Amino acid sequence: MPGRTDIRPTRSFDDLVALMHILRQECPWDREQTHASLKDLMVEEVYEAIDAIDRGDMADLRKELGDMLLHVVFHAEMAGETAAFTMADVIEGLQEKLIRRHPHIFADTAVSGTGDVLRNWEQIKLKEGGRKSVLDGVPRHLPGLLRAQRMQDKASGVGFDWNDWRLAWVKLDEELQEWKTTAESADREELRKEFGDVLFSLVNVGRLLGIDAEDSLRMTNTKFQSRFEHIENRLAEAGRKPGEATLEEMDVLWEEAKRKERGNP
Repeated sequence: MPGRTDIRPTRSFDDLVALMHILRQECPWDREQTHASLKDLMVEEVYEAIDAIDRGDMADLRKELGDMLLHVVFHAEMAGETAAFTMADVIEGLQEKLIRRHPHIFADTAVSGTGDVLRNWEQIKLKEGGRKSVLDGVPRHLPGLLRAQRMQDKASGVGFDWNDWRLAWVKLDEELQEWKTTAESADREELRKEFGDVLFSLVNVGRLLGIDAEDSLRMTNTKFQSRFEHIENRLAEAGRKPGEATLEEMDVLWEEAKRKERGNP
């Protein structure tokens, strides 16, 4: 089959949908894909977009958003092949939901601020049917910290929340003490449960202080990686590896990395 030399990139969404249709029909790899085979790749693209945001790289973010959009179009194309739904159905459904869940914009509901908007959003979602709990909308496969924060957000939206972060801190102190007591008892299963309670309570305190737990831990992970790579690089200059250095030597280089971050020699 001759190449499709007449196809050129445009700014048209319809052209993108048409291009995906061609790929699905004519590319062996695209033809083999299913909703299930693409799901892990779709998650990966989301995290790559998050990484671009964290780095403030707008050029990379533009590219990653395109990759995310590809998955939307890809899944819609596959669904259309079985008459499950089409891209037009996806677009119409999204618009209908946005209009329905913003009655303060598209109807006569009065709100006094963001808090009212979020509470209305959760109440409307419950009335939409199919959900027995406000927590049903939180995917079970979310990373643990993110899922904890989203469940806490959902519960807060219907009034189940502390009024002040200091009250949540009291609960965190309780959980920390219970964890310490369990650690001394050497009950491994109970220790694991209590550790989970500590993490959940810590997420709650951060949430009430306006801190995103997953985002904060991601930043710390990046910082740890940068500092540890500094240790590796400095040791490599002397022809050594971390496993060949003492903890004290590596700790000195760790502090050196911290000073470097602050711009100090």
